[in-house]
Amino acid sequence: MSFDPFKITEPTCISFSGGRTSAYMLWRVIQSGGGQLPCQAIVCFANTGKEDEATLKFVQDCSEQWNVPITWLEYAEVDYTIVNFETASRNGEPFEALIRKRNYLPNPVTMFCTSELKIRPIGRYLLSLGMAETKTEAENMSMIGMRADEQRRAAKIEDKSRIPLVTAGITKEDVGAFWRSQPFDLGLPNNNGVTMHGNCDLCFLKGGAQVLSLIAEKPERAIWWAKMEALALASKPSGAVFRSDRPSYASMLQYSKEQINLFDPNEEAIACFCGD
Repeated sequence: MSFDPFKITEPTCISFSGGRTSAYMLWRVIQSGGGQLPCQAIVCFANTGKEDEATLKFVQDCSEQWNVPITWLEYAEVDYTIVNFETASRNGEPFEALIRKRNYLPNPVTMFCTSELKIRPIGRYLLSLGMAETKTEAENMSMIGMRADEQRRAAKIEDKSRIPLVTAGITKEDVGAFWRSQPFDLGLPNNNGVTMHGNCDLCFLKGGAQVLSLIAEKPERAIWWAKMEALALASKPSGAVFRSDRPSYASMLQYSKEQINLFDPNEEAIACFCGD
């Protein structure tokens, strides 16, 4: 019998980012479990409050279409909060609370947002369930939606059982083909296997041209990000902006109105562990 990297035989958390890749991973786990989620597994979605509405709907659709319970978590200053599709934050509230607590903004060098908004709330929840005995164990027991064409990200994961799509050789083309055959899908454009609109809507790790394009498409996306930079919380200027090597979000909003593009369209996004 061939090895099945999606077969779960011990307590495992499936970290569902709300994207097509992690949803496909969840589907493969369900198939390996005989059409249902294995009793040793739970599924968690950590909401930052800056996901597109389509992402939230997709998480809910996966839960309903596949009859699988998904726990929605949000960062809280002391612990975490359990929410659902109806009560989930939609205006960046968890993210803003974290920024105000840290008193500076995350940036490409200090990317504390993923760990604080996603990894740690899930880890705390797993500890509360008794699925792990230590904080470190809890934060490193989640299955992550990472593909075989993301080798630079995959190389950072020591425990390869956490990235079954890599082990199975699944690429963005495989994921795209799967969703084209399904009766429902994430309601965001799929550009050659990449969801530009995914995760935090104007994440500072996305390419400049990509961010500007997203602002031009929907200018109100820039309001929250510009507001956070306007707080000028940090004592050092570099901590008061998301990117010191790029115009502010307020400036990019203005550039989009004037149809000015200063960015290289081929600039690659910086990889993080929010997942797809």
